[in-house]
Amino acid sequence: MKDYSKVKTFDELIELEHGKVGSASRNKYEENAQMFIVSEMLKSARKEANLTQEQLAERAGTKKSYISKLENGKGNIQLSTLIRIFEQGLNKRIGLTFL
Repeated sequence: MKDYSKVKTFDELIELEHGKVGSASRNKYEENAQMFIVSEMLKSARKEANLTQEQLAERAGTKKSYISKLENGKGNIQLSTLIRIFEQGLNKRIGLTFL
């Protein structure tokens, strides 16, 4: 059982649960967190555009099942595909920030 009594910040909680930055466990957690964010952004943008998954897939040149996987955080996505989905499918620009 983990001792949470000394945890005072969110960063401390994440470190206790997933390890220090750079560890395999922490890297996997960070990857999953980023995928969740992308999936929620995609779902929100699609709904804002009043498109079904099928309509978005058609516009972006992919399959409905792929859009569904992405929106559920289950798919692995290449950057070029992500850009195509947002730019061709949703008519939105995408930007990246490196920290």
